[in-house]
Amino acid sequence: MSTSELACVYSALILQDDGVEITADKISAVLNAANVSVDSYWPGLFAKALEGIDIKALISNVGVGSGPPAGGAAAGGAEEVKAEEKVEEKKEESEEESDDDMGFGLFD
Repeated sequence: MSTSELACVYSALILQDDGVEITADKISAVLNAANVSVDSYWPGLFAKALEGIDIKALISNVGVGSGPPAGGAAAGGAEEVKAEEKVEEKKEESEEESDDDMGFGLFD
């Protein structure tokens, strides 16, 4: 991340923590108060990206996994097919890798 991006992220977090609506003007005001200069498009970009998003809930749920998928046996059958396909792909890759071990590398 660039300095401009980090500054806008921190500004948005400050505004959210204070319970203030996140807008481009308010992000710019926080940045100006901190004597941080960013390109003029950054505050508007972050304000649009965070529009309608509950940042506190987003931060609180970092690292929290979702529950088990719904679908029962039908979903389980599909997962088994995918697992078999992955195993076959791994076998094919291992055969290709064995060519490198025989000295047939591109830059040998």
